Amino acid sequence: MAKPNYSFEKRQRELAKQKKKAEKDAEKAARKRAGEPAEADAEAESEDGDGDGSVPSPSAD
Repeated sequence: MAKPNYSFEKRQRELAKQKKKAEKDAEKAARKRAGEPAEADAEAESEDGDGDGSVPSPSAD
């Protein structure tokens, strides 16, 4: 039986990660040029409901 080449497999995973990161950065730059909000910003606005992205402060009694 052949011995597994772990270093080759690791290098392939690293290359896949680099490619995915480069694609993500390119999409982020394209969104920024188009004037659209970043994905994280859009999620923050939709989570708290009022759309301003601020965290409500507790009221002092």
